[in-house]
Amino acid sequence: MQTALHRSAPTSRGVIASIGASALFATLYVLPEYLTALSPTEIFAWRVIVTVPLLTVLLIAIREWGAVREIARRVRRTPMLAGVLLVNAGLLGVQVWIFGWAPTTGHGLDVALGYFLMPLVMVLVGVLLHRERLTGWRLAAVGAAAIGVAAALLGGGGISWSTVVVALGYPLYFVIRRRAALDSPGALWFEMAILMVPSVVVALQPDSLAVVAAHAELVVPLLLLGLVSSFALVAYLAASRLLSFSLFGLLTYLEPVLLVVVAVLVLGETVSPTQMVTYGAIVVAILLLCVEGIVHRPRTRSDAVIEPVEIR
Repeated sequence: MQTALHRSAPTSRGVIASIGASALFATLYVLPEYLTALSPTEIFAWRVIVTVPLLTVLLIAIREWGAVREIARRVRRTPMLAGVLLVNAGLLGVQVWIFGWAPTTGHGLDVALGYFLMPLVMVLVGVLLHRERLTGWRLAAVGAAAIGVAAALLGGGGISWSTVVVALGYPLYFVIRRRAALDSPGALWFEMAILMVPSVVVALQPDSLAVVAAHAELVVPLLLLGLVSSFALVAYLAASRLLSFSLFGLLTYLEPVLLVVVAVLVLGETVSPTQMVTYGAIVVAILLLCVEGIVHRPRTRSDAVIEPVEIR
């Protein structure tokens, strides 16, 4: 009984963290609408600049700053980890930029579709890299998602590049983090700190500084951008550490649902008939995965949290 309780506690915390992160990311999707005076690249830069100090305070407050010191010790001991952090920072930076670019350029639904596909990609990653079992439910879900992708391709519009970048980019990011044992808030802090370099260069451009100086109303949205981003990233990565790869992937279904709601109701985007078929097929896929989780609660080795392979 104690063993079962011990195993369920991290899973429960992981589920709460995942749901909280999804809600925060949906809130984050709205904020760029209040920053239209800035370009998407400037929004990215200011988000990083505001996030890093707030993230620092947050990690100290929740007593996770030791994770930052631990990553620093590991990098000194194994310098090649610095290269891994640099790659991860680049992967994360692309996602942060897209998240600010999409809602201000009419591509909110494209990025939301990428987040719909991401859980299914992560299921496949779990099967291919972590030898997790592809059950009948999951196989049916992957098939339904394939129908949705085929509908988008045959419908003439195709799959947006931003959809592909989100659907494939985040799984790659998490795989690298787990393989290098860098799935910690400390690694996140270093990744964001690395992104500070290009961000400061962009933000210190005279035109960017002039826009911020001339629009005092940008201050509050920028601060909220950093605050919400900090809490969302920490919650998301906490969930990735506490949950199995597949379960973590399945729980991310909530985020794209919320992003679609924001894109349609707040950003004013419309869903075309072809997109309705694509979204419908992928929603069916997600529902199949959810039903599997209810009907067949995993009790196999694949349900355990996957330990990363540390690079030394």
